[in-house]
Amino acid sequence: MALKCGIVGLPNVGKSTLFNCLSNSKAQAANFPFCTIEPNVGSIAVPDERINKIAALVRPQNIVPTTMEIVDIAGLVKGASKGEGLGNKFLSNIRECEAVIHVIRCFENPHVVHVAGSINPLRDKEIIDIELQLKDLETVDARIKRIEKQAKTGNDKETVKTYQILEKIKHVLEQGRSARTLQLTDEEKEKIKDLNLLTMKQVLYVCNVDEVSAKTGNEHAHQIEQLAKEEGAEVLVITAQMESEIATLESYEEKQMFLMELGLDEPGVNKLIKKAYKLLNLQTYFTAGEKEVRAWTIQKGWTSPQAAGVIHSDFEKGFIRAEVITYQDFIKYGSESVCREAGKLRIEGKEYIVQDGDIMHFRFNV
Repeated sequence: MALKCGIVGLPNVGKSTLFNCLSNSKAQAANFPFCTIEPNVGSIAVPDERINKIAALVRPQNIVPTTMEIVDIAGLVKGASKGEGLGNKFLSNIRECEAVIHVIRCFENPHVVHVAGSINPLRDKEIIDIELQLKDLETVDARIKRIEKQAKTGNDKETVKTYQILEKIKHVLEQGRSARTLQLTDEEKEKIKDLNLLTMKQVLYVCNVDEVSAKTGNEHAHQIEQLAKEEGAEVLVITAQMESEIATLESYEEKQMFLMELGLDEPGVNKLIKKAYKLLNLQTYFTAGEKEVRAWTIQKGWTSPQAAGVIHSDFEKGFIRAEVITYQDFIKYGSESVCREAGKLRIEGKEYIVQDGDIMHFRFNV
């Protein structure tokens, strides 16, 4: 699934350092390297301890984690919506992503120049927000002008509905708020989906702090956390420089010792990848056999035939049934055969909504 998260922020806030950490990230206790698809786009393994626990029971020849794509978008500057600093190009890169990771500088360091000359996370966040909002306002205005005449005749009810939605979004944007703060129904979102509005995308704020603040954050980060709470957005506190050091360590044991000394339970990049995965409304199911234990990415709410189609389109076309074991039952009983004997293997049809962590085997006929 080619769903992507874009990393955005002002220049020199730690975006590239963070992206480089992600480029070296490996799933826990296994060797899953980063793969470059094109410049500044990376396919990154999603850390999931469940795949290792399943593999420990099955002992397969191969382990394949699920992946997601992260895009490192060059630093935006004030005036980006009007083309400043190649703004149009960078904004179009954001448009191609389904969710946004907004990195904000929350550390003091006289040796790292800030584009605005001082450290002020609230101002920095606002600069990016305003540029995205202005670009969306331009997009919405253009569509309103295109359909306004037809909408005001009232002959086409669907056009009238679209026009009304656009007017609501325009009002919110003019107030300096992002489009995602507007409570739209799924039907309303579908009507303006083709606009691919920048501020309609879900966002994760990443506060890049100094090493001392890695565990509890600092005043700068707390200010962002308060704003994000009001927006209903998620926040992650991370130290990009420290993550860079962790990424250079060769073994899993070395990384765990480093983290233990800092009082952390796992690398911040692991938390970032997991949160980004969640941000994209994704979940994982597994297939398990002697040849391979593999994690598959699907959208939440997908049915079993849709999930089967991720493996191969023929699986979806010729879907007959799915054999399903919950992750908890598989770990408890230790194998498919014991789960079957204990009555923990279920037969599910086309209407079944796949649950996160399901271990599945599909029957199909083409």
